[in-house]
Amino acid sequence: MTQGDRPADMRATVRETYGPADLSSVPVFAGGFINFGYWRPEDLDGPPTVEDRIRTQRDLYRHVLDTAAPPAGGRLLEVGCGLGVGCALALEEYGPAQVTGMDIHPQQLERARRANAGLLDGAGPGRLRLVRGAAEDMPFEDAAFDCVYSVEAAQHFDDLTRFAEESARVLRPGGRAAVTSFFATGPEAPPRLAELLDTFADGLDIARPPSELTGAWGRSGLTDVRCASIGPSVWPGWDHWLSAQWKPGTWPRNFLLAWEQGLLDYYVITATRPRP
Repeated sequence: MTQGDRPADMRATVRETYGPADLSSVPVFAGGFINFGYWRPEDLDGPPTVEDRIRTQRDLYRHVLDTAAPPAGGRLLEVGCGLGVGCALALEEYGPAQVTGMDIHPQQLERARRANAGLLDGAGPGRLRLVRGAAEDMPFEDAAFDCVYSVEAAQHFDDLTRFAEESARVLRPGGRAAVTSFFATGPEAPPRLAELLDTFADGLDIARPPSELTGAWGRSGLTDVRCASIGPSVWPGWDHWLSAQWKPGTWPRNFLLAWEQGLLDYYVITATRPRP
C-alpha cells in the first residue's frame, strides 16, 4: 500500500469537529493552534490578549520539542498535525531536514496545505510534507524518523496500544517520542469526566490513564519512558483565557474543576528507541 492509500476511519464526532465545524477557526483557539497552551504565572495577571494566547500555544510546542530534543538535520513526524502550524514552528526553530505532518482528517490537511504552501515539497525549501494517516496505522517505512511527537491529539486516538506500536516502529534507533495531552488520573475518573465535560460525554475525547501509553511504549521496546505532569502550567491559564468568553458553571470551565478534583491532568510523556 502506498502513502495516502490506507483507509483512515474516524469517529463521527472527530469527523464533524475537525471537518465542517472547523475547530481551528473558533476564536478560543486563536492562531490556528488547537491546544490549551503552556502558561507562565505572569500570564494570569490581567486579561490575556490574543497575542498572549497564541504565544502560549506555541510555547506548548516548544516545551514538547525541547523535551524530545530532536537532532539538528533530523526527520520529524507530528501525529495529528491539524493545520500544520506546529510543523512550521518546528521547521523554523529546530533545524530539521524535514518535518512530516500526519493527520487523519482530509479537510484539516487541505487547510494545512493552504496555510503552509510555501513550505511544502515542490515549493520553497520543500522541507514539509503533509500525509493522511491514522495514529494506529502510519503509512511510513520502519525507522523513518528521528523524532515522533504529538501535541494534544492523543485524547482522540482510538487505540493507544496501536499508536505506541506504530510510533516505536517508525522511530530510528536512538530516536525519541514525545506526546503531550490530557489524561484521566484513574479508573474512577471517566464517568465523572463525562458528567462534567461535553467532549468526554459525546466521545470526542477518550478518558484513559497515561499508564495506557507508557505501558504500551515499554511493551513495544522503547526505553527511558517518562511521564511528567505539566498541569500547573496548563489548567489555570486555560481557565483564565476561557473566563473572558465562558461564564462560571458552563461546561468548558469544568476543565479546571476536573483537575482540581484530581480527575484529569495534562502530561508530557517521552520515550526512546534504544540503539542496537
